[in-house]
Amino acid sequence: MSYNIISGLLAVIFLISGLSKVSGTNAGLSGTRDVGINDLLARLIGVVEAIAAVGLIWGLKNRADSIGWYAAGTIWIAMGVAIYAHFRAEKLKSAFPAFFLLTLTTVLMVIK
Repeated sequence: MSYNIISGLLAVIFLISGLSKVSGTNAGLSGTRDVGINDLLARLIGVVEAIAAVGLIWGLKNRADSIGWYAAGTIWIAMGVAIYAHFRAEKLKSAFPAFFLLTLTTVLMVIK
């Protein structure tokens, strides 16, 4: 049951986040611009986030498949890179959401 809740929450968060980056709006790209990531790379990150969110949803429907686990792994890596980007840009306070999502994704991967 907790797997479903965490997976669903992460799917919603990353679908919204990914689509906002892909849209190319100032609001969607402001976070990545703050840490020095160019818009093209940010949009690519958005595509990866959205696909991973769909993978998490797929994993909810088909627990026997590994796709949900791979999607969680993709998000885990993306959040690790996001934390690195925040530290590199010396924006430590803004790294907290990425750290929280990395932790939540770790919990999801452990309880699978």
